[in-house]
Amino acid sequence: MVEGTKLKTDENAVAEVIGQLVLPFAHTPRFAVGDFVFSASNAAARSWVLGPTPWPERRLALWGAAGTGKTHMLEIWARVHDAVLLHGGSLSLAHVTALFAARATGAPVMAMAVDRADECRDERALLHLLNTAREQRIALLLGGRTPPARWPVALPDLASRLRATMAVAIRQPGDGLLRVLLLRLLAERQIVVSQPVVEWLLRRLPRTARAMQDAVDRLDHAALACGRPITRGLAARALADMLVDTISAAGSVPGD
Repeated sequence: MVEGTKLKTDENAVAEVIGQLVLPFAHTPRFAVGDFVFSASNAAARSWVLGPTPWPERRLALWGAAGTGKTHMLEIWARVHDAVLLHGGSLSLAHVTALFAARATGAPVMAMAVDRADECRDERALLHLLNTAREQRIALLLGGRTPPARWPVALPDLASRLRATMAVAIRQPGDGLLRVLLLRLLAERQIVVSQPVVEWLLRRLPRTARAMQDAVDRLDHAALACGRPITRGLAARALADMLVDTISAAGSVPGD
């Protein structure tokens, strides 16, 4: 499906963080195709979502923990297939009904994606979306933190549809991808962090993508508050409750 796309690998994506200026603007994540990093943790999901294999009933669910790249992969797939991109938290029966009504009178939509589909509270809306997409042979990609068979739904028909949906997982990233993720998040926010501090963080932060995101959020706020680059001491204070060894981490720090 995405022939010729250049996806970075763990080895060639690792670059030194360059922080020039920190501005107090809301951070907008980048979901470009070229920014997606291929690794063993997302290989199976990438093969199903971005590869040529057809999905059973044209429907697939992509699931995994926060920060593992689900939204990024959904955005890439939606862009490649010119899909309508929806958010589960704002999905309603009126919304879905209006969407298909507009589709009937306009250009045909052949693909739809629902990010955070497991956050949908209007079960009738989700059921209507699944049924109509199947009837009209529309490719449908769902994203969530758990497999759809485990979503807590009350409608028996919806539960049946979700159990019948093929699901593929994105696993937690390995050390190489965690390094890439931390460096990228720091660079995107233009946070000044020396290489020794980056290595120190990688040794002490929890080994999850969400932890890297949370840590960079805190470091961003800390850098804005003090108006200077992140040192080890500043990082130790900002991330004290996250670090594996907070006592030694908050100890004597030269140059702080």
